[in-house]
Amino acid sequence: MDAVYFLINTVCNLYLMVVLLRIWLQLVRADFYNPISQFTVKATQPILKPLRRFIPGFWGVDMAAVVLAILVVSVKLALLYALNPNLLYDTPLSALVLFVILSIIKTAGTMLFWVMLIQALLSWVSQGRSPVEYMLFQLTGPILAPLRRIIPPLGGLDLSVLVAFIILQALNLLMGSVFGPIWWQV
Repeated sequence: MDAVYFLINTVCNLYLMVVLLRIWLQLVRADFYNPISQFTVKATQPILKPLRRFIPGFWGVDMAAVVLAILVVSVKLALLYALNPNLLYDTPLSALVLFVILSIIKTAGTMLFWVMLIQALLSWVSQGRSPVEYMLFQLTGPILAPLRRIIPPLGGLDLSVLVAFIILQALNLLMGSVFGPIWWQV
């Protein structure tokens, strides 16, 4: 049973990350000719195309992709509750809605952490001409730019990523103290 739970959780979380990456790429207007961008589009397009027929965008946000992210987490919850139906009777609807929202927020924060970590590691070994590195810079640029204005590079070291890691960890701990065990379960 644990293996099935692990597989459902992993597959749904990975697809949720792809959907959130698509939203993120559209928000920063990243280069969609990048191989990772092309993969993201091809992985989400079959489901997003029919959703876009009746869900319009709003203020530059692809609302169909947001709905798809909510659907992915909802399907994950439905499959996990199918494994243990007794949990569903004890859980109020408001807790399920909160779980969906928190799951999306936590996954987005986890993605931000990994994108910044990969970008930092690539900056040590790469020459800066990789299309992947350019895409990572496009994704993190709007987030790290305010920090870079406050903390200039010291001797060639960009400490803004380190400060962003500290802020992300503080936000993670804050969310854990506000929402308690539900935050650590998502």
